[in-house]
Amino acid sequence: MSKARPALKQNEDEKLNDAIDQMRGILQEEAKANAAQGNPAGFIMDIPVEVQIVLGSAEMSVSELMALQRGSTVSLNRRIGEPVDIIVNGRRIARGEITILEEDPSRFGVRLTEIGGTKGAE
Repeated sequence: MSKARPALKQNEDEKLNDAIDQMRGILQEEAKANAAQGNPAGFIMDIPVEVQIVLGSAEMSVSELMALQRGSTVSLNRRIGEPVDIIVNGRRIARGEITILEEDPSRFGVRLTEIGGTKGAE
């Protein structure tokens, strides 16, 4: 029974990756078609957006805030392994999990685990 869960998780990951690849391909094809036709809608793909990855938050008093200095640690409200929110222009569009980059182990990224969000960021 323990072997079924990893296989199921891997299958879900593959489906999510396939859906992301399909969406990316469709958007790229539409952008190329619009650019070829001189359609200004193709320029939408070049509009910058603000992307935030929310690792967690903390609540503290002003005196605690003022006492922070280099080397201080702020405890966040999330634990290791909990999902992180991906927010674009103030709207949660996805959730993910922190991962170490294979090509540079000194850096980390976010693997998308859920696409779709709420109307406003919390």
